Amino acid sequence: MSGMLRARNWDADPVVIVVAPTGAEVTRAMQPALPHTPNEIAASAVECAAAGAAAVHLHVREPDGRPSANPDYFRQTIERIRRQSDMITMVSTGGSVDMTVEERLSGLEAAPYLAGIETGSLNFGDDLFLTSRPQSLHIAKAAADRCIPLEVEAFELGHIHAAIRMIEAGELSGGFRVNLVFGVPGGIDASPDSLTAMHRALPAGIPWTVTAIGRHQRRMLSLGILLGATGVRVGFEDNIYVRKGQLARSNAELVEQIADLTRSLGRQIATCAEARSLFQLN
Repeated sequence: MSGMLRARNWDADPVVIVVAPTGAEVTRAMQPALPHTPNEIAASAVECAAAGAAAVHLHVREPDGRPSANPDYFRQTIERIRRQSDMITMVSTGGSVDMTVEERLSGLEAAPYLAGIETGSLNFGDDLFLTSRPQSLHIAKAAADRCIPLEVEAFELGHIHAAIRMIEAGELSGGFRVNLVFGVPGGIDASPDSLTAMHRALPAGIPWTVTAIGRHQRRMLSLGILLGATGVRVGFEDNIYVRKGQLARSNAELVEQIADLTRSLGRQIATCAEARSLFQLN
């Protein structure tokens, strides 16, 4: 019955656009417009808010572009965003593949509205992105101690099932949100069948978003929108091109593109207030 309800009401809610402006993998050699400093990242986020983004997924960088775990950079970035926008600030606790778990927790010191959590490991290209169950529990407790709700970053089906077990055991508090990530080498592939399988594994009624890497992004996000996804994610962390062979001028250009696509598929764009309600943050 829940599946029938989802299908009938797929366009009932507006879509939350999440922007991931920086990430940990992309370099300026690949995308010259990549923001590095707290001021640059915040300015990009605010520009994206004006273009339709209601949430921002944050990593921070050192001045030379290396991924950073400096909590002051997270604080500066979030403070600057909040001075100019009501968008949801979300920090990664994934960091980069070579960070310790304690380093990955540094963004929580900036008191974001939301944080990501990994509930399992995976091969990340040629690297190993390690998150053991004890590490997931440690991240969950650190967020709960600060009353920061979590979003599960699911790179494959096992990550969803692990999160469900954590919820059932009372180990993951503050609600349940899932970001389904497709196309990472080592994770689930970016295909309609994979999206169907991941979507089917979700408990009814939870907020869920779709992220897809590179050339897969437009198709996978379109499918998510048509299936009734709560949100979709764009930004330089996931894709640096606005179309084949053409680099995006900014993160905001990618937000504008997905906003236009969302409307063309029959759904509206969520405001920041609507995004808080849809993500069950109120």
